[in-house]
Amino acid sequence: MNAHVAAEVAVPPKLQVPTSRPLVRIVIVGHVDHGKSTLIGRLLSETGSLPDGKLDELKAVSTRRGMPFEWSFLLDALQAERDQGITIDTSQIRFRTPSREFVLIDAPGHAEFLRNMVTGASQADAALLLVDAAEGVREQTLRHAHLLHLLGIRQVVVVINKMDRVGYDHGRFREIDAEIIGHLDDLGLKPAAVIPISARHGDGVVERTAAIDWYRGPTVIEALDRFAPARPATALPLRLPVQAVYRFDDRRIVAGRIQSGWIAVGDEIAVAPSGKRAIVRSIEGWPGNGDIEPREAGAGQSVGIMLDRELFIARGDVIAHAEHPAPSGRRLKARIFWLHSSALATGESVSVRIGSAETRGTITKIGNMLDPGDQSAANRAIVGQSHLRQNHIGEVEIVLANPIAADQYEANPRTGRIVLDVGGYIAGGGLVLALNDESQTVPMATEKSQALAARAASLDRALAGLSLTERLAAIRNGLDGAIIFTTSFGLEDQVILHHICDAGLDIDVITLDTGRLFPETYTVWEETERRYGCRIRAIYPHQAALEDLIAVQGINGFYRTREARIACCDVRKVEPLARALAGAQGWITGLRADQSADRRTGNLVTADRAYNLLKFNPLIDWSRQAAQDFASAHEVPLNPLHQKGFLSIGCAPCTRAVRPGEPERAGRWWWEDGSKRECGLHVAAGAAR
Repeated sequence: MNAHVAAEVAVPPKLQVPTSRPLVRIVIVGHVDHGKSTLIGRLLSETGSLPDGKLDELKAVSTRRGMPFEWSFLLDALQAERDQGITIDTSQIRFRTPSREFVLIDAPGHAEFLRNMVTGASQADAALLLVDAAEGVREQTLRHAHLLHLLGIRQVVVVINKMDRVGYDHGRFREIDAEIIGHLDDLGLKPAAVIPISARHGDGVVERTAAIDWYRGPTVIEALDRFAPARPATALPLRLPVQAVYRFDDRRIVAGRIQSGWIAVGDEIAVAPSGKRAIVRSIEGWPGNGDIEPREAGAGQSVGIMLDRELFIARGDVIAHAEHPAPSGRRLKARIFWLHSSALATGESVSVRIGSAETRGTITKIGNMLDPGDQSAANRAIVGQSHLRQNHIGEVEIVLANPIAADQYEANPRTGRIVLDVGGYIAGGGLVLALNDESQTVPMATEKSQALAARAASLDRALAGLSLTERLAAIRNGLDGAIIFTTSFGLEDQVILHHICDAGLDIDVITLDTGRLFPETYTVWEETERRYGCRIRAIYPHQAALEDLIAVQGINGFYRTREARIACCDVRKVEPLARALAGAQGWITGLRADQSADRRTGNLVTADRAYNLLKFNPLIDWSRQAAQDFASAHEVPLNPLHQKGFLSIGCAPCTRAVRPGEPERAGRWWWEDGSKRECGLHVAAGAAR
């Protein structure tokens, strides 16, 4: 008997965990009986995440029923599961490691419960794909892999379970490793790791044991800790699907749950698909909150709002900020997984649901069809057919009876998923790929993105030979809309601001007051306004988001992990920056090419697709010495921190003086290696910094 068996139900002491950890949602998928629930039970036990007495309670229940104890019983959320010995629901449980907190979603492996699997996986940020070492890759394994691809899940770890059944044979592991990587590669998925384990005995779950001493990769726990949390919903544009409109006396309250972004009193909003606009007059508070009316609300909150004028608004409409309206149209393209027993055919009528919106639609085209459980050449030849069979994946185009609002899934997952209904039952679901007003079928972002890139390249060439004054004037004259200059009151920013004010250019000067700036920065801010006779507009973090951040992290929680620093930056800089740039045509920064290796390849003008604008770096070809010489010659107000060795100015906790011989950016995000010393101001929200 394996020596692990005698101790397999022992619960080790709980791991020491910090008070705050990033949250990651993980779905565990794979063929039936490949050990998903067993793995979760083992993870809960070995990390001390089980409630006191829970293990003894489950053992007693098993004894009363005359069944041997199984780790999977910890996940059996339904009574029917224990009676039948299979997982038919998607159970969600909390689980923690020293650096992460997880919601683990145990999805069913049986083909007849694919609806449940899709429901669970659609909520996930990452996935564990289990394969039985003895049985190998099965049809349902491949189907689940395709579903991960369909649902847009890109963080995947493959776990080869039940290695004890094959004597922990390294050759068998390599065989399955090569096969599953080949299948995932066809889908454009690259697993972060392929891990050999025995969930029953614990090998490879938390520790590397002697049984798998030939394996050098991460354990399951280590792989989980490497998953990146999802981009915060508050960092995305406002999307508020309307659930109902209520009338109380003379008040008309529009109610719904905010899917992404923030809304505040005074915001100008646009209603899709009508395009009508209004100003938010109030956000209604819930009974029991006294007479205090909230001034703002964010993603995840259910709210009621009143507008400054009466508009015809109905259930299914989507409220967004006027500068970032929700796309809408009568034709859409989607990649779907078809669940109905009857094949979907062109010309068929279906009910289309996106969020709270619902309308009838007609299938006009079906293409790129695939049976995810069949990798044969014959399967790849079904593309020309006009029917999408049960459990197959395909791309469909639909003409809608009424316009509907939605986002491309990649732009906003929370409003980019579609459900197809036949006869009152869910028949399929997937991701929105494109949405158009009339008959054309062109992805929403492609043409705009290409046009923006082409214009950036043209302007980059035009500005190359000009002086700084000429560059700024050309930028202002070349764009019709608003241009934003963001300053942190460092050397380069002060040089640019001097030129803007000296030339009297119509460029908005904005600073992001994170609440953690140096006292010297506030001093030079005041001095700059006095010197140039201008008012520099400050953008502050949303109070509610800041309070939530501190409640989770503590006042200085960002010192603990890089993820905590990213979360702090998202709240204090990235989201405020998005508000500052909302509706702008251009964004001016003080970046220089010689500040860091990452910036050496920078251009005067780039297309910033995240904010859908042109980003200008008019000092990109300047040296620090040139900026210093100009500032000295023109008595430009400078931050006294520069004289103390601070070559770059940012938030006080994340900035230090640069030591002799260190690169210029060494003082920013100084915990990180050189390739990651970039705050949220110059990186897309949620991206690795």
